[in-house]
Amino acid sequence: VQLQASGGGLVQAGGSLRLSCAASGRTFSSYAKCWFRQAPGKEREFVAFISWSDGSAYYADFVKGRFTISRDTAKNTVYLQMNSLKPEDTAVYYCAARNSESGSSHRHEYDYWGQGTKVTVSS
Repeated sequence: VQLQASGGGLVQAGGSLRLSCAASGRTFSSYAKCWFRQAPGKEREFVAFISWSDGSAYYADFVKGRFTISRDTAKNTVYLQMNSLKPEDTAVYYCAARNSESGSSHRHEYDYWGQGTKVTVSS
């Protein structure tokens, strides 16, 4: 059971990045997936989730209109397209999967976590 996140890096404010999270090791076809992030010295916070069955998505207020979560069911991969990045978006971004078709914004409701990918936004 593995979630492999990738796509992080250093970008200037106003720039874009696309994060990917590939699931492997067992069938995740019906698992909702999400992104959380953790900035230095702060709690891990919810960013977005996507329900695997119908692709419905939900976002934290601070990323609405800038980030888009999507999925490729054939590849069992979830993406986070991040546009108009701000220095306050700097964090390690984690993907997670939940044994439910419905997503959640609560960290403790996710069963599997990836290793994280670091995003740094310079001003």
